[in-house]
Amino acid sequence: MKLAKFPIIVTIDADLENNPDCIHSLITKLGEFDLVVASRTVLPRISESLASKTLGKMFGVSDFFSNFRAYKKETIAHHLRGGETFGGELLVIAKKNGFRIGEIMYEPPPRRSSPRIGGKIGANLRIIAALLKCFIIYLTLDILPSAL
Repeated sequence: MKLAKFPIIVTIDADLENNPDCIHSLITKLGEFDLVVASRTVLPRISESLASKTLGKMFGVSDFFSNFRAYKKETIAHHLRGGETFGGELLVIAKKNGFRIGEIMYEPPPRRSSPRIGGKIGANLRIIAALLKCFIIYLTLDILPSAL
């Protein structure tokens, strides 16, 4: 992302569980916002629902860990400190720095029978760990990303 040459960056999962047809809607919405999240209408894991009912509510998005997003390049932080947060840290930094966060909703396709390595328990534990990291970063971060 740091090396991107264009003013808009779109992230999308490579597993084909995000509909690329939504990219146009994401980019169009960047006229109103600095960062736009494509939120799934159905969240498959309890940990994702928990994240969305806590941090998601604070940030105004229904799918906090959706990595299907469009960013204005200036919203991207280059010095992340949280390790694996499934993109949550980028939302935290954007929010802390006053960037406008918006969302579009989309209907996700049916999930594969085993979409994550480690099964349901492992996937939920990783998401809960990322949620806790994002809470801690949110509570402790009060400087611009360029100063991190």
